[in-house]
Amino acid sequence: MAVTLKDVARRAGVSPRTVSNVVNGHGPIAPATRSRVEDAITDLGYRPNVLARTLRTGRTGIIALAIPELDVPYFAELARFVVEEAEALGYRVMLEQTDGRVAREREQLRSGPAPLFDGLIFSPISLHGSDIHRLAARSPVVLLGERSDDGLCDHVMIDNVGAARDATAHLIASGRRRVAAIGDQPHVTARMRTAGYSAALADAGIAFDPELLVGARRFHRADGATAMRGLLAGGEPPDAVFCFNDLLALGAMRVILGAGLRVPEDIAVVGFDDIEDGQYATPSLTTVAPDKRFIAREAVRRLVARIADPGLAPQEVEAPYELVVRESSGG
Repeated sequence: MAVTLKDVARRAGVSPRTVSNVVNGHGPIAPATRSRVEDAITDLGYRPNVLARTLRTGRTGIIALAIPELDVPYFAELARFVVEEAEALGYRVMLEQTDGRVAREREQLRSGPAPLFDGLIFSPISLHGSDIHRLAARSPVVLLGERSDDGLCDHVMIDNVGAARDATAHLIASGRRRVAAIGDQPHVTARMRTAGYSAALADAGIAFDPELLVGARRFHRADGATAMRGLLAGGEPPDAVFCFNDLLALGAMRVILGAGLRVPEDIAVVGFDDIEDGQYATPSLTTVAPDKRFIAREAVRRLVARIADPGLAPQEVEAPYELVVRESSGG
């Protein structure tokens, strides 16, 4: 027998209207009440009647998630959480890959909401400023990642400067003095991580060495390997490397080990993103772990609320993170 809205209400100890408000993003709901309702939805496996809602409201019951690369594990793991959180509120998710290209990201401006989808969770790399303003003006949207949007959009992010600073400080605290960084790019998130890396060096009284800051064309394993080869081919090699994502770190570690050096004894390595592969690498990878579940939950909740009430004031939500210390830095 199908689980009904009334079943959820009984399990959560609330009225059916409260359950409906949570599912449809209507009205202010106390956090504890929302949590009870969402737990009941999950426990009972309740699935709202999307077709009936579409006929009643004119909405599709679909939200879009636009991310740079589907095959980058961080985005794949984040997408899974977004799908789960959206399904709990009766929405399906349509995935879009932009490759981080301006033209593909601008296509989101033209695709708009209905008839394809009701709103968009968007992780742009190249777009900012007026482009994002136009998107927010015509479609319910929630932005992910570091972004300059003048507060016109709902925005879920982490403190990239603080996280990079903590990762670099961890390496310095273990006695490393020649700390390299791999992943510098002109995009906002990379610039933030570069800033955090530089700040940690300054905090420790270590002079910034531009030879130790290496760019990466993309955040892939091959780019990390290429950057690490360059660092080893120079003069004095680094004794630690902070990589701007885990894929760069995995590529860098492969080159370090292939050169007959040890991780972490000769060169310690820290990544960023806490992808599953890092747990099973040899050695296991120390990494900055953003709370991906939190990011997905807040993005979906904010989007569903904005679909229901486009006049809501935009909110900026900072997701928590932690430094997970594993073998690659001596943990």
